[in-house]
Amino acid sequence: MDETSDFQVALGLRQITMVIPPHSSKVKTAFSFPPEPLSAGRLSLSHLLKLVGKWSGWLLRNHWYLMAFPVTRLRRLRRTDQLRNLVRETRLTPDAFVYPMFVCRGEGVRKEVRSMPGVFNLSVDEAVKEAREVHSLGVPSVILFGLPDKKDEVATGAWADDGIVQQAARAIKSDVPDLILMGDVCLCEYMSHGHCGIVKSSSTPMSLGAAARDALSARRGVAVKRVKNEEEKLKVIDELASIVASVVESKFEIDNDASLELLARTSVSLTRAGIDIIAPSDMMDGRVAAIRRALDEAGFSNTPILSYAAKFASGFYGPFREAADSTPQFGDRRSYQMDGANLREAMREIELDVEEGADMIMVKPAMPYLDVIAAARDRFDLPLAAYQVSGEYAMIEAAARNGWIERDRVMMESLQSIRRAGASIVLTYYAKEAARLLA
Repeated sequence: MDETSDFQVALGLRQITMVIPPHSSKVKTAFSFPPEPLSAGRLSLSHLLKLVGKWSGWLLRNHWYLMAFPVTRLRRLRRTDQLRNLVRETRLTPDAFVYPMFVCRGEGVRKEVRSMPGVFNLSVDEAVKEAREVHSLGVPSVILFGLPDKKDEVATGAWADDGIVQQAARAIKSDVPDLILMGDVCLCEYMSHGHCGIVKSSSTPMSLGAAARDALSARRGVAVKRVKNEEEKLKVIDELASIVASVVESKFEIDNDASLELLARTSVSLTRAGIDIIAPSDMMDGRVAAIRRALDEAGFSNTPILSYAAKFASGFYGPFREAADSTPQFGDRRSYQMDGANLREAMREIELDVEEGADMIMVKPAMPYLDVIAAARDRFDLPLAAYQVSGEYAMIEAAARNGWIERDRVMMESLQSIRRAGASIVLTYYAKEAARLLA
C-alpha cells in the first residue's frame, strides 16, 4: 500500500464529544480536545500514522473518558439470565456446603426444633437416612452435634467410645462411606453447667447451689418482697435470677488449661469412630496445638483440623442452644468467645490457630461478620469456612413465614454473600434446599 492511497476517515467526532460530561472541569484543565483538527478526506499513510500516534497519547492520558456513558452501558450484560450467568463473579455450588446435624438417643426419633423449622433432632437411624439424602444432593459433608442422655462436669459423653456422636459416625460411615464427616469438638452439650470447658472456683471452693444461696442471702430483702400481682411476681423472679447469675459468675471461671485435655481426648475418640475432620469450637487458648499433638500421638497425623478460629460471642446462637440443649446454666460465654467489636483480634486468633497447626479456619457467625471473612481471606491462604448460624436461619424462616420476604431468593442471596466475602466452605442449615435449587 503506497502513501497516496485513499483513506476514508470517519472517526465520528460528534459522537465522541458527547461522552465528555458538560460540567467536567477536566475538559478545561486536563487536555485540549481534539489533539489536532481532523476531517474526512484524502490522507497520506504517514499523515494518518502521525494522527494515530497523537490520538493514542491523548487516550492514554485520558483513559477515564472511554468508560463514560453512553459508550459504556453496564446494563448490556444484565439483559438476560444467560448473560448474567455468563459474567457472574461468585458462583454457588453444592460442593461448597456442609450440613449440620443434631443426633440424639433413641430410635425413629425425628423431632423438629421449635425455633428452627425444617431442622430436627435425629436418632442414629434417622441420621443415617438424612446423611444418604444429603450425599445424594451433591453436598459433600455433614457436621455432627450430639445430645447425650446424661451430662456431668467432665463432659463424659463427649469423649466416651459409646458417645452419641461416635455411634452416629460409625453408622453413617458404614452406610455412606464417601460422605465427609466433621466432628464438632466442644464440651457445652455434655457439661451439666452448659459451658465449653471445666468450671472451677475463682475463690473459696463452693458448689453452685451454695453460691446461689449466698447470693440470695445477701439480698434477702428482695427475696422476701411481697408481690401484688403476676406482673410484679415475674419482675421479682427476673431480678432474683439476675442476682444469682451475677454472683455465681463472679465466683466461677472456665479453667482453660484443664479443659484442653478433655478436648484432645474427645478429638481422638471421634477420629477413632470415623470422623474425617476435627472442628474445635470451644475457643480455649491453645486447643489446636493440644488436639494436633494428641491426634499425632494416636496415629492420626493425617486427620485435618478445621478450627473455629474466630468465633464471636453472639446473640445469633439462640436457636442452636435449643437444638443442642447447650444453654449455659449461669453467666455467658463472653469470657472465652470473641468480642464482636474486634476485627484485629480476630486476625490474631486466626494467626495463632494457624501457627498451632490448623489446616482450615472458620469465622462464626457469617453474615454479621462478612468483613471478618473478607479480611481473613485477604490475609490467610488456608481454606476458609463460615458458619451461617441458627439465628441467621431462623430470621429468614420467620420473615418468610410472615410473607415479608421471598424465602428461596433471600436464602440464596445470603449464601452468595458469604461466598462473595471469601468463604470457600459454608456450613448452613440450607445445604439441602440450596443444593436442590442449584441442581
